[in-house]
Amino acid sequence: MSRPTNVCNPNVDAMPVDVLYHLGLSTESMDVKKAFGDVKFVIMGGSHKRMQKIAEIILKEFKVVLPVGTGLSNISWTTDRYVMYKVGPIISVSHGMGVPSISICLHEMAKLLHHAGATDVHFVRVGTCGGIGLKPGSVVITTSCMDCAFNDFFQLKVMGKVVKRPAELDEDFVHGLVETAKEMKLDFDVVVGKTMCADDFYEGESFKFPLSSGLMRT
Repeated sequence: MSRPTNVCNPNVDAMPVDVLYHLGLSTESMDVKKAFGDVKFVIMGGSHKRMQKIAEIILKEFKVVLPVGTGLSNISWTTDRYVMYKVGPIISVSHGMGVPSISICLHEMAKLLHHAGATDVHFVRVGTCGGIGLKPGSVVITTSCMDCAFNDFFQLKVMGKVVKRPAELDEDFVHGLVETAKEMKLDFDVVVGKTMCADDFYEGESFKFPLSSGLMRT
């Protein structure tokens, strides 16, 4: 049975027009069902250039044939917040740096695919990170994620209240990625492990030289 792309806000379906401002798209300006209804994978990463490169690799490796007279182009060209490319059923989109930027992108991507009626969609984030006890260049497939206090949930403040959202991954999908990596016989290590997401690059991730409180005064 197929799984729809759900959004928790019941008001979304009541909106006559949904403007996905940061993606530079609108449900009024295009037929989102026709454009995105076939999406099955959303690959996300921080860098604009990295996500363009990934889209180019997907185009080449999967031998996707684009319509005559067209080329790979940034769908979100009307905004400088994110870039987004679509190759067949795969979207490659940048999410910027930091949790707030990622959250905005996830919200609008989820709404876009909900409006499009896309089903069985998997979201995958790719990017660089530090590793404890791993060889440089290793690829880690995340089995579970946590914040910098080792909590396995995402905490935010909504309307003056602290809300905790579960940070759960699709175990079957993770297992499939691991098995695929084994079959590919890659020339670098692929391991499984937990991934931490911090709210701050320097102090949150415990780098050796964070800004002191004195330097941060204005």
